[in-house]
Amino acid sequence: MAGTSPDKSGHDDMGSFDVARFVKRSHTPRMSLAPFSTPPASTEPPTFREARDLLLELHDDYHGARAAFVWPRPERFNWALEWFDAELAAGEHGGRTALKVIGERVETRTFAELAHESSRLANGLRALGAKRGDRLLMMLGVVPELWATMLAAMKLGLVLIPAMPTLGQADIADRLERGQAKYLVAHGADAEKFARLAEGVERVAVGAAPPGWRSYDALLGGELFHPDGPTKADDPMLLYFTSGTTARAKLVVHTHASYPIGHLSTMYGLGLKPGDAHLNISSPGWAKHAWSSVFAPWNAGATVIALATRFEPRAALDALVEHQVTTFCAPPTVWRMLIQHDLRQWKVALREVNAAGEPVNPEIIEQVRRAWGLPLRDSYGQTETTMMIGNSPGQRIVPGSMGRPLPGYRVALIDADGLESDSGEIALPLRPRSVGLMSGYQNERGELIAIEGEYYRTGDVASRDADGYITFIGRADDVFKSSDYRLSPFELESVLIEHAAIAEAAVVPAPDPVRYTIAKGYVALAQGHAPDRATAAAIFKHMRARLSAYKLVRRIEFFELPKTISGKIRRVELRQREAKLAQQGERAEAEFRIEDFPEG
Repeated sequence: MAGTSPDKSGHDDMGSFDVARFVKRSHTPRMSLAPFSTPPASTEPPTFREARDLLLELHDDYHGARAAFVWPRPERFNWALEWFDAELAAGEHGGRTALKVIGERVETRTFAELAHESSRLANGLRALGAKRGDRLLMMLGVVPELWATMLAAMKLGLVLIPAMPTLGQADIADRLERGQAKYLVAHGADAEKFARLAEGVERVAVGAAPPGWRSYDALLGGELFHPDGPTKADDPMLLYFTSGTTARAKLVVHTHASYPIGHLSTMYGLGLKPGDAHLNISSPGWAKHAWSSVFAPWNAGATVIALATRFEPRAALDALVEHQVTTFCAPPTVWRMLIQHDLRQWKVALREVNAAGEPVNPEIIEQVRRAWGLPLRDSYGQTETTMMIGNSPGQRIVPGSMGRPLPGYRVALIDADGLESDSGEIALPLRPRSVGLMSGYQNERGELIAIEGEYYRTGDVASRDADGYITFIGRADDVFKSSDYRLSPFELESVLIEHAAIAEAAVVPAPDPVRYTIAKGYVALAQGHAPDRATAAAIFKHMRARLSAYKLVRRIEFFELPKTISGKIRRVELRQREAKLAQQGERAEAEFRIEDFPEG
């Protein structure tokens, strides 16, 4: 795979492998995980610990961190063994809380306990025949066993396929087949979902084990884990099925370097520090869960806080207070739900609040600032990358901007002519290659398709101002023309949700015989507002006061927004609906048009 040096020794030449030999010079267990006061000078490439400590030392010095940070590029690296076990779980730090799962009861695990449980699970899986390179499908909810399974898979060198427990049989079958899974760890209560699907797959049940399944608890083996050899940094570690909005999910391949080391940028962007209590709202099975509920907080030595019950805004706000959460990250969909409540009623201990997953609208940022006095900091990344653009602590916030490229990333904007510009498709140059970028996509035959050309292109369009701040415009296929003007759905949606009646909005092009297309807003109303003519009139009046004439959203429809399983709005369905209505010459029943409400 591209981007790392090959390991010429191979895995089978290390019959008496000693993991301590491969713990880098800065990985001696210490009493404290606070950063070095001064990063050690060295002409050698930095170790993981050195790179991490430098970012912590420069946590609020964006320009200093950008100038000084260099990606670690080890030939061999196993984060679970060399960082989690050797550093986080060692000595006095091992007794600190690594994980707190909040459900009907609160379950905690220390770093040492998770290291111990994951080693025992790795030994149990090895006894079943699991070996380096085998694929393991993990379909677990928010339970401590999820984190232990991830660590165990890393220790063994398995390729982990995370999946949400809410998946249906078709999606499960797809992951088993295209993921080529040999092992499965899931809730015993979900066994029926795998009926006739997991033939030949070794099945492990968390909770009561149905017939044909092995018990997770009974599988836990010996106390000490001895790896069968070194782990190449460019060995595959994670296989993600992206949520997708149009066709079958793509299969994203990440390595033992690209996510564990790559998420140093995410740690920096989120503003995480040793000892933090970090709550992330994200479903297991999606990349953002690994971002912000595994690698970024544990790179910092923070405690991961996780909500095990169905999301409810007031309960989440209560948890922020009760568990003294210091850093909080949630998608804009969650923030839109939270600001429906008077946030000032919750006396939080927060130092940092973040949004990720979709662009966050300026109105949300302002409401959070007024309530808690904190800047809600937006950021940008993909399943294929770690956090690459962000408003890290210490930076001036530009409303509507995702921030600037984070340490370790050079971000280019590619125009229609394929040239770097101040407006265009967000792309990452491949020479040199950022460590946090995936190794490639897996094809239908299970082969890695490496990224070719000079850039990895994200499919997202943005602009950059004179100070380097990058503002999201939309997906390359979402931006549309109306009367020869290019319109950004995100910009128009941001104006729409400023109105108190609107909880969420999605703007798509609607075919128009005069303007080619016009902007139509699909609107989900906030509680207490009626989907009637008076509400529509108020929304049109609001837009006329804030938008130039050529940008006006000329139609609105009160509508339940279709979403992907990960919570992103499926604008493709809305575009298809508009095309069908236009083809049939019909007007949607709940649609209001701006010409129905003349000014004056």
